[in-house]
Amino acid sequence: MRGREAAARARHAAAAIGRATFLAVVAGFFALPMLWLATAPFDAHPTITVSLPEFTLAGFRELLAHPYALRSLGNSVLQAAGSTVLVVVLAALAAYALSRVRVPGRDVLLYLLLLLSSVVTGTAAMVPVFELATRLNLVDTHLGVVLTLSGGLLPAAIFILKDFMDGTPASYEESARVFGASPSQILRHIVVPVIRPGLATIAVWTVASVWGSFLTPFILLRDPDKAPGAVILYTLYTEGGSPRLELISTFSLLYSLPVVLMYVFVSRRYGFRFHGGIKR
Repeated sequence: MRGREAAARARHAAAAIGRATFLAVVAGFFALPMLWLATAPFDAHPTITVSLPEFTLAGFRELLAHPYALRSLGNSVLQAAGSTVLVVVLAALAAYALSRVRVPGRDVLLYLLLLLSSVVTGTAAMVPVFELATRLNLVDTHLGVVLTLSGGLLPAAIFILKDFMDGTPASYEESARVFGASPSQILRHIVVPVIRPGLATIAVWTVASVWGSFLTPFILLRDPDKAPGAVILYTLYTEGGSPRLELISTFSLLYSLPVVLMYVFVSRRYGFRFHGGIKR
């Protein structure tokens, strides 16, 4: 009996050690790139491996002297903010209408929009989008980039927000109507405060999507003064095509900080979880 108990304890200990080892390997796999991103900008001779840095701020000084690097961060903020406002406002209005108005084929239409936006990707639709932008004189404008990116994000945003709208009790709105509230007042003062976590979800998702978008601004923008950070990062190479790691690592650190800070703020404010859920 004692031998069996000892064997069982040994198996449990071996299983625990195996799980811990596996988790440590997985954690290291994801942590090493973050560690490299945090140390390489301060290394005088960065490489693709993680090592103790030879401290220097030369990368930051060189980046400040770059004619387009810091301006591109402002362009990224402008495009992300414009797309976020457009997507959140239009998705909220459309989701509210689809949730409250009984339209024949409503659910089929919503699923078709979501399916088409997933199947017809930005890469596949880039030729007609560029042709349309050319006809509307939107090439080489921030507005053209904002409209194109917002159009691709809207179907999924409407689909997500409709679930939040469906979870809002209709009795709140009926009580407001009894006291003479207009539909716009109901939406602004009753519905929006209740679905605020959903709006925050869409805002964070839109900013992250636009912030990392490369193909659309790369094709639609001609003036490097209007290019966002994702496009300028592509130019931080030597004439022979070799990556300039001191500039790439420094710019990557600066480029990732706004999104990380935004996520931390929204997480503290609305209770985001790392597995993707939120607290209503």
